[in-house]
Amino acid sequence: MNKKAQLRLIVSAVVALATPNADACTRIFYKASTDKAANFYIVGRTMDWAEDPGTNLWAFPQGMARDGGVGAGSIKWTSKYGSVIAAFHDIATADGMNDAGLVANVLYLVEANYQTEGASGKPQLSVGAWAQYALDNYSTVAEAVEALKAEPFAIIAPPLPGGKAAGGHLALSDASGDNAIFEYVNGKLVIHHDRTYTVLTNSPTFDEQLAIDTYWKDVGGVKFLPGTHRSSDRFARMSWNLGAAPMAHNPRLAVATVFSLIRSISVPLGIADPEKPNIAATIWRSVSDIQSKRYYFESSYSPSIFWVDLEKLNLARGSQSSKLDLSSKPILAGEVSDKFVPTEPFEFLHPPVLP
Repeated sequence: MNKKAQLRLIVSAVVALATPNADACTRIFYKASTDKAANFYIVGRTMDWAEDPGTNLWAFPQGMARDGGVGAGSIKWTSKYGSVIAAFHDIATADGMNDAGLVANVLYLVEANYQTEGASGKPQLSVGAWAQYALDNYSTVAEAVEALKAEPFAIIAPPLPGGKAAGGHLALSDASGDNAIFEYVNGKLVIHHDRTYTVLTNSPTFDEQLAIDTYWKDVGGVKFLPGTHRSSDRFARMSWNLGAAPMAHNPRLAVATVFSLIRSISVPLGIADPEKPNIAATIWRSVSDIQSKRYYFESSYSPSIFWVDLEKLNLARGSQSSKLDLSSKPILAGEVSDKFVPTEPFEFLHPPVLP
């Protein structure tokens, strides 16, 4: 092993060992192609959490009057696009796709720090509304990057139910094949914008994930890949698997390929490690087919997959928000847009109201 390879190994080991235990999610961006060589893209993710995050699906129409959810001083906007989203405890948008084909995924990041310098006087946005703000306002990644790099709001991140810190990084993807990762590190917004950023896990921050991945690419996945449920190991393993997976040439096989990839990285229900109490089982998986505007969902508590065709929902301006209640863990299969029930939208995570 030459000195350069040795250095990479040492850096990789140090970073991996320094990675805090964190609830584990994985997000991938898969490129497929039709027989006519027209590319289309599919996003898959796992939601791994220490307990059931009470996820329901919601449909939000165009033209909704919105605010940042944290009371006086909240940023205000009107949604330009309709969306289907997966909620976290009905206090945050964790995942979803809008009717322009923009996909948003929020993954936990323990290193997140939203206390930005110069935030005083800026309108405020609940961290629970971060993904929804993007879905409501932008149709492409480039448009979102251009707008959000100006930092039009300050993010407020109260503790999650149970007292855990609310921290995450946001991934955006679109129909052109573009990708961006947004993180707040040491109070500073960092945007990683590149079409090649096709895998995201949790800790460490994305720049360090890329550094670790460089080492494992030199090793080569056929010879050896890290096999634990640690975030850095999942990033290396999924990066190699995604690169090795063949390009599908029809939508059905492409969706099946993405499901096979994210299932391969999932953490089985009931897995626990007394020495690493924050290792978390996969509660659900989603797959967003950007071309067909179809949002697939698979619960680890159910033996079937169901999906929502955005075009079959009423997302037009003036229509009402609606909810697909999954609290009873129903067994659903096939297209389920007709099962959404008109419901007032949930309130985003906000600081407790003092007496």
